[in-house]
Order: sequence, then C-alpha cells, then structure tokens
Amino acid sequence: MNDSTTVRGTVGTVFWASLALSSLFVVWGVAAPDHQMAVMNSALNRITSGFGWAYLLLPLLLLALLVGLAFSRYGRIRLGDDGDRPEFATHTWIAMILCAVMGIGLVSYGIAEPISHFAVPPHDLAEPGTPQAAVLALQYSFYDWGLHAWAIFAVFGLALGYSMYRKKRPGLVSALFRPLLGRHADGPAGKAIDVFTVFATLFGTTTSLGLGALQIDNGLNRLLGTPTGTTTQVVIVVVVTVLFSLSAASGVQRGIRYISEVNLSVAALLFVFVLFLGPTAFLVSLFLESLGQYGDEFLLMSLRGPAFGDTAWMQGWTYFMMAWWVSWGAFVGVFLARISRGRTIRQFVLVVLGMPSLAFFAWFSVFGGSAIDLDLNHGTDIAGSTAADLNSAFFTTLAEFPLPAVTAAMVVVLAVLFFVSGADANTYVLGMLTTRGSLRPPVPILLLWGAMTGALAIILLFSGGLAALQQTVIVASAPFLVVIVGVVVCFWRDLRSEDTGAAGTPRQPARSAPEETV
Repeated sequence: MNDSTTVRGTVGTVFWASLALSSLFVVWGVAAPDHQMAVMNSALNRITSGFGWAYLLLPLLLLALLVGLAFSRYGRIRLGDDGDRPEFATHTWIAMILCAVMGIGLVSYGIAEPISHFAVPPHDLAEPGTPQAAVLALQYSFYDWGLHAWAIFAVFGLALGYSMYRKKRPGLVSALFRPLLGRHADGPAGKAIDVFTVFATLFGTTTSLGLGALQIDNGLNRLLGTPTGTTTQVVIVVVVTVLFSLSAASGVQRGIRYISEVNLSVAALLFVFVLFLGPTAFLVSLFLESLGQYGDEFLLMSLRGPAFGDTAWMQGWTYFMMAWWVSWGAFVGVFLARISRGRTIRQFVLVVLGMPSLAFFAWFSVFGGSAIDLDLNHGTDIAGSTAADLNSAFFTTLAEFPLPAVTAAMVVVLAVLFFVSGADANTYVLGMLTTRGSLRPPVPILLLWGAMTGALAIILLFSGGLAALQQTVIVASAPFLVVIVGVVVCFWRDLRSEDTGAAGTPRQPARSAPEETV
C-alpha cells in the first residue's frame, strides 16, 4: 500500500481541523505579526488576571489526587489486565522515564532560572544576592520543575494507560471521555477535544523549538563567532526541523530511542564534571537546605499568586512554566502510558512523581548552585549576563570552569540532541493524535507536522522571541485546562467501575497476584 492510500485511510476531521487552525495562525503571523502579538498579549493579560489561579490550583489538586490514589485500595490496580506484568524491568523503566524528562528546558533554564531568582527573589521574599535568596532561588526552581509538573504528566499517563490497556480503548484523549460523554466521545465533542489536544501539544513543541534555537544561537556565537539574531535562529530552526522530522519518521525504536540514550550520557557527563570540579560541599548543602524549605513551605508556595501586584513576574515564570507543562501533558502522558503497561497505579504514581523530580532538583542544584556560588563568593556577574540574555547563563557559568571550549561544545551538542529528541517524539504524538490513534502514523503526516512546528517557531521568533513564545504557550494551553478536569472526572468514573464486577457484585480490584516492589 502506498503512502497516499495510507494517509487517506487514517486522517479525518481531527487532522484537517488541526491543520487548518495551525495554518491560519501561520498565515496570520506572516500577514500581520504586530496584530497577532497584540491580540496574544491582550489574551494573555485576560487569562492570567482572570484565571491565573487555575494554573496554581489545578496542579496541586492533581498531586493530591495522585498521592491519594497511590495509597488507596485502587493503588493495586494494574494498567492492563490483572495478570499482566511490566514489559520493562524496573531499572529500565525508570531510565526511560528520565530520558523523557531530559528536555531543552534543562539547558535553557538549568542555570538561568536559579540565577535570575537569586538576583530578583520571587515575590520579594528575600534580599537580592544573599544566602537567603540562594535558597529561595532553588526552592522556586524546584516548584516550577518538580512535583507540580509531573502531577500533570502523571494524570495523563495514568488515565491513558488505564484506558488503553485495561479498557482496551484507542490511544486518544477523546477516548478517555467515554464514561462522561458515551458515544458522543467518538462524535463532534470528542473530535473537538482531540483538536484542543493537538493545538496545545503543537505550541508546547513550538516553544521548545524556539528556546532551543535561542540556546544554540548563543553557543555557536561563543564557539565559532557566528552572528547572533533572528536570521541565524531561523536557519537553526530549519536545520533542526529537518533532523527531528527525519528522526520521527524513522520510528520510536530507532531515531527517538538512540538520540535519547546519547542525550542521557552527555548530560550525565556534564553533570558529573560540574559537580566534582565545582564547590561540591556547597552544592550538596544548598540542595539539602533548599529541599527542606521546599517541603516546609510547599502549600504556601503552591498557592502564592499575584495578589500584591507581581503579575508580570508570574507571567514570566510560574504561569509560563505551568502552562508549558499543561501543553506537554498529552505528549508526555502518551509516552508514559506506552512504557508502563503492567505497572500498578501505586508503582506508576510513586516513580513518575518521584524520580524525575529528584533528577530535576539535582540538575538545578548543581548547575544553578554553581552559578550562585560564583556570584556570591567569587565576584562574577552571571546574574547580570543572564538578565541581558537569558541564553548566555550556561555558557557564562562554564567559562569559569576548566576546558570552557569543550564544555561549551558539549552544551551545544546537548541542546541540539534535546531539541531533536523532544521535538521528534512530539511530532510522532501529533501524528498519532491526528490519525485516529495510529501507533504507526504515515511518514507524510509526520513530515507535515514537523514542518508546521518549524514554521510556527519561526513566526514567533520573528514576532518577539522569548516573550512571544511564553505568551503564546500560556494562551494556547488555557482551553486545555478544562480538558484536564474532564480527564480527571472520567478517570475517576472508570476507577469506580472497578468496585463492581460484571454481574454488579462488589469486588476488590486487582489482588490476584503480589505487587512488585519499585
């Protein structure tokens, strides 16, 4: 069967509606970029002033739900039949989850966020540039990149895994809504949900693509003296778009898997280099104190909003981060569901919430903590360089370590690999979502979504760079907040059905075999 026949047989309303909306956004950006950004900025202000609290409250409620499920009687239910066992060994499964979290954001923000908070403490809770500001900087970096983010991902992964493997439904977000919508989940209402999913996922990918271009542009300038600016960034986007589109077309077992493995190796090497050549004792101490304050002030920090006028700070950090995670929810959820068949709900929740969060905390503590130590104790001004150019933070910090040219080259390679691995996996998910849940989307569809992602990133870079990327992902993710609430309601209804057997008699869920340890 040729590709054109395959495409005609798998695409439908969701594909065409998603493509039309995305194309309209591209045309709008080309024809009237100033008008587009003015409208997006107005929408951003309306969303954050009227509904910003939802980005704070929802992740916290999801986290409470997941922990409650893990330690309830539902925690023994398997993502699959009662007799199913995990497809992957526990250590392999954890390694695959960690590969999924390693994204371009760790390069773009691993130093930039902590050092920015050190210079301008969140909500004016400490004096800038003090030891108290250092602890606070990591505390809020943990907040933005830890349990709250993974609560969003875990809810999607858990609901999708349960729906696909235990209820035998298609791998579509609309299929999760069958307990609530019934047959309408396969009709216009369900298709609208899938279109929202595609749109949010697309802009999450676009944001990562734009951030990657900014980071690589800065690194190439330092290494090779190439000119920086929008033109160079566009060339980078085009080149990397070709790379990740081809990688996605090669399939999960080849391109995506191999690039992810190389990613983890390069990241681990750089991590160990900075940890042991940097102020190791200081970094460990700062990590522990920041982790303690993160736990001690967890609830207050999670609900602290812009009641006293710091809306702009929230838009640049907390709202942007939470919206980014919302937009990535379906993508990461599909990946987590794919690798977690046979796991119990308890295993899934504890590992997916715990392991990636610890990985992020360690990364931010070592890299961000090293930059803070340099500014605090050695007279550097990494905070000033970062304020002038967010993408300079990593390179400015590594310039203070041995072998700066080598480590800078490693960061560029890492940025490219993160760029490609994250975007190609996202392209694969976009292809799957727009081909009725096909596990092998046709190559032309994958290439089309790769091109669309690159085009959107170029439009936003021309329109306003980082600010445009941040405001667009917040606006695009807003409708998806409603979808997340619906996913939770439907998943809970599904779980309640476990209390009743086929004949309507109460039963205990999934106790037919002992549970493996994590």
